[in-house]
Amino acid sequence: MRFTREAEYALRALAYLASVPSGQVRPANQVADACGLPGPFLSKTLRKLARSGLLRSARGRSRGYGLARSPGEISVREILEAVEGADAFRRCVFWDAGCSEDHPCVLHPAWAGVRASLLANLERMTLEDVRAAWWARDPPVGWGELAGRKIQRTKGGGP
Repeated sequence: MRFTREAEYALRALAYLASVPSGQVRPANQVADACGLPGPFLSKTLRKLARSGLLRSARGRSRGYGLARSPGEISVREILEAVEGADAFRRCVFWDAGCSEDHPCVLHPAWAGVRASLLANLERMTLEDVRAAWWARDPPVGWGELAGRKIQRTKGGGP
């Protein structure tokens, strides 16, 4: 089980949207700029998150994306499954090819026990936890002033 870059982008974008005042939306290009992510790829990810019910999308004059629920009600498991697929945690972490529930690899029983614990932890961890941890580690500069302006990226990856 290896998560894709799309999962990281989804977590970053959702963490940003968790910092936006409740009920407000942000255009996809603003989310991409604020998070230092590639716009076209992030747009596809945001659409996927909206289809899964984690984001709401607004059309018209004030178009963009906003959280469908409060950050404390969205689990990290939901986010990862929305991006990686419902079977993300059923895949073998040791060998992608040739291992399944029907034909398990020799290490499959060990993964089953770890998987249950991992899923429980990811279910308890919320988007609010991710946002708080990210900002404690790499606090955004001028986060409240992002409306409509591009962010200068530094070499260290922070805004």
